[in-house]
Parts: sequence; structure tokens; C-alpha cells
Amino acid sequence: MTYKIDTKDLKELSPKLKFGDRVILSGTVFTARDAAHKRIFELIKNNEELPFEINGAVIYYAGPTPTPDNLAIGSCGPTTSGRMDSFTPTLLDMGLTATIGKGERSDEVINSIIKNKSVYLCAIGGAGALASKHITKCDVIAFDDLGCESIKKLEFSEFPLIIGIDCSGGNIFKR
Repeated sequence: MTYKIDTKDLKELSPKLKFGDRVILSGTVFTARDAAHKRIFELIKNNEELPFEINGAVIYYAGPTPTPDNLAIGSCGPTTSGRMDSFTPTLLDMGLTATIGKGERSDEVINSIIKNKSVYLCAIGGAGALASKHITKCDVIAFDDLGCESIKKLEFSEFPLIIGIDCSGGNIFKR
């Protein structure tokens, strides 16, 4: 199946989505990679304000290249999701709706996806220039000193993805 979904409706629709389904996603998404996750967890540990509301959010594991003139963003392909596995269950418990990346996830993350009725969306690796054509806006919102790993608020417009792990535990990597 193929679904056109806005990020604000993703949590509600998650139970209908099955691994292997195609999703055409539009709406607000935040980038965060390793370094940003470490800083987010320092903020959580110190009870400090987070750069964005985790509850209801979607995180894309990406570090876009510099933005060329007349474009919203540079190349913006996914990074390997497993590097964020130690952080993901806590964020899902805080209400994170979905993560976007590439590659397999740990059993702990899969169990947390099931528990929290979330989904793991897979983007096509090696196609960052093509993916960037589906991003209409990019604003750095935190940790600017991290360069490409800063947290960015993106606006997706019909960004093509595949359900890698659904909220029932169906897993495209375990076929």
C-alpha cells in the first residue's frame, strides 16, 4: 500500500501501517544525529528545555550538506540509524512519533516501537540529492556549532519513505 501522510497525522495512522508500505510524508521533521542526540540527553539529564517538543515529533537521522544558492537545503540523505539506538527508546517513551533513517534497529528499539505504537521509516541511502528536492524549508534551531549535525527543522513535501518496522513489530529486515 501507499499512503500520503502529514506528520501531524502519523501517530494516529501508525496502527494501519505495515512494514513494506510506502509513505509519502509531508510536514515538519527534525534532523538529529549522534552529536545532537548526546546534547539532547544532557539537556534531559539536567531538566533543561529541549530544542523542540519530542512528543509528536519525527526525527530524521540526517546531516545535510551546505545549502546551495536558490535551494532550501543541500543533499539530505539518511545516516545509519543503529548509531542512535541507545537514545531511541527514551525518546519514544517521551512520545516521539517516528524515526527516519537507514538500516536495521536493535531489539530494544524494536520493542520500544511496539510499546509506543511508533514506526521506523526508511529512506533510500545514496539518494540525498534526490531527497533534498522534497524538502521545502530548512532552519537550524539548535547546536549550530555542530555544523551538519546541528538540529534542523525541515518541511517535507511528499518525501518518499518505506515502513521499515511497524508498530506491531513487522520488520522489513527480517523477511
